[in-house]
This record gives sequence, structure tokens and C-alpha cells, in this order.
Amino acid sequence: MSFFNGLNINASGLALNRLQMDVSSTNIANVNTNTTPEGGPYKAKTVQFSENLMAQQADLNDPSSSLNSPSYGVKVTGITANQNIKRTYDPTNPNADANGYVAQSNVNLADEMVKMIQAQRSYEANVSATEMNKSILQKALQISLNG
Repeated sequence: MSFFNGLNINASGLALNRLQMDVSSTNIANVNTNTTPEGGPYKAKTVQFSENLMAQQADLNDPSSSLNSPSYGVKVTGITANQNIKRTYDPTNPNADANGYVAQSNVNLADEMVKMIQAQRSYEANVSATEMNKSILQKALQISLNG
């Protein structure tokens, strides 16, 4: 176990929170994007992540076995797009299908703002934890030098 594991865990959390805010910002910026280079409307994206364990659990059915695997923060496992299609009726739109429906971006602005605020608060908590970690390491260094 490294002396700086706490700081590494905080750094992984900060990186995750930054990515979450970036993805939410992109979603918000594309709330009205109905045509993308890939074709179709913009699809809301979400960051997927999991705990970053040093070793894999021996028994996936036994939750207590994870207590033996030290955590090294979080890791991003992917960014997924919401595949639900939002349609509005507008037969005058040039992008309308034969029935007059237009595929719209499925970004929910209120949900994205909530996600952004949650990521920001989590980022602030990680910054506080990092500062506390640094303070503890400084005190330990002072004790070792004076002792």
C-alpha cells in the first residue's frame, strides 16, 4: 500500500467528476440538435463507471469477498448513448417521416442540470478530501522530522 493511495483515489474521483461535467455540458449544448453527422438526432450520453479494485473478487456471489480487495478509487467503464427516440409531430418539417413525425434530441435539460450540479458538488467534496489528505500527510511528515 502506497503512502499516496488516498491522493490517487481523490484524483480518480476528480477526473470522473470532470468527465461527467464535460458529458453533461455536451448534452446541454446539443439539446436542440436534430441532425448529426452520424444521422438522426443527438442522443443523450451518460458516463458509466465502477469501483477500481486492486484484485478481482474471488466469489462474485459473496459481497463480503470484496472487503479483501483494496479500492483504488473509480474508473470509467464507458460512455453510453440513450437509444430512446423522442418524436414530435411536425409534418411541415423537411426531416419529417411519412407520418409527419420528426426525430428529436432526447436530452432532458432539467435532468442534465441536476447531473451537472451533482457532479459539481461531488467535485467540491473530492477537493475537500484532497486538501484534508494533504494536511494529514504534512502532519505525518512533521512528526517524522521532529520525532
